[in-house]
Amino acid sequence: MTAINLLECLEEFVKEKTADIKLQVKVRNLNPQEVKERAADVYKMRLPKKEDQTEKVPYILLQFLTGKDDKENGEPQESDCKIRIVVATYSEDGGEGSFDVLNVLLRIRSELEKAGVVGERFVLQYPLEYIVYPDSTQPYYLGEMITNWSIPTIEREVTDIWQ
Repeated sequence: MTAINLLECLEEFVKEKTADIKLQVKVRNLNPQEVKERAADVYKMRLPKKEDQTEKVPYILLQFLTGKDDKENGEPQESDCKIRIVVATYSEDGGEGSFDVLNVLLRIRSELEKAGVVGERFVLQYPLEYIVYPDSTQPYYLGEMITNWSIPTIEREVTDIWQ
């Protein structure tokens, strides 16, 4: 459950910290000059439907990648996990679309680094890795950040007889 709790805390954190960043939305009407903007929606794990990859843009997707529990002799147990944060934006202007992705990624990065902890239990670890994809996918633009987290360990209810 801990990774699920982390995703829920990150969802709330990312929504709050990116709410003021207004991003372009594809307008489906007769006036192509009209520009509509809104904050990115935030999703956990996957988008609801396959066609949402373009229909829901702009969005931020939080995905659990890996988890690891480890215990060295004489050391306390440690648990950590990796969460990928995907950012998707829309723009008819290639430079602006890529810039929007970078802007959102850098906002999330700076807010995570300032806080250091999310949900009072999940501690951000380094390195943070992020990229704006250089692929030509105009008018949709993507980037991602890989975050590493220390998460609470699960305590055994029975004693280890081999210690």
